[in-house]
Amino acid sequence: MISYESLADLKLINLIKSGDEMAFDETYKRYWRKLYSEAYKRLRNAELCEEVIQDVFADFWVKREQKEIEQLFPYLVTAVRYQVYMLYKKGKSMPVFEEPLEHMAQESLQADSLFYEKELKESINVWLDLQPEKRREIFNMRFMQDLSTKEIAEILGISQKTVQNQLLTATASLRNALGKVVTISAIVMALKQH
Repeated sequence: MISYESLADLKLINLIKSGDEMAFDETYKRYWRKLYSEAYKRLRNAELCEEVIQDVFADFWVKREQKEIEQLFPYLVTAVRYQVYMLYKKGKSMPVFEEPLEHMAQESLQADSLFYEKELKESINVWLDLQPEKRREIFNMRFMQDLSTKEIAEILGISQKTVQNQLLTATASLRNALGKVVTISAIVMALKQH
């Protein structure tokens, strides 16, 4: 009889991939509370938080065979943040601010822009974590290391056209995820501020 409580995350991942429901239940028990807290920090709505967690775990189970997961908790946290972000985007929830409204009204424009820049960077990182490894690598090399598509192609040993196609796909996907109003220049600025 396997003692699921004592298994390392990597072992749980492998068992889940093979369809082991007990391993999945253990993962749920192990991380439900932490993931709920992560969602609640943003949503402050118990019902929405429970929906988010259920959606994340349902997706995890349904797509378990296709997913390449190296670290269980970071993967689940990223998935929760992404679901929360999608709720914001669909207008089902608005971000919750810690400070009272009067205090927020006194905040300078600079503080507001720093907050949104931080939120934008976090949203980009969530999106980036969900991209295929090669696309993520190309995106980082282009927008964070300022390499040209030609340089990237040479480093990775692929054609420049492939690099350009990956960047087109990445930027279209990112703008779709963040909303059409966000320009690539704003995204690059947010990434380079930190």
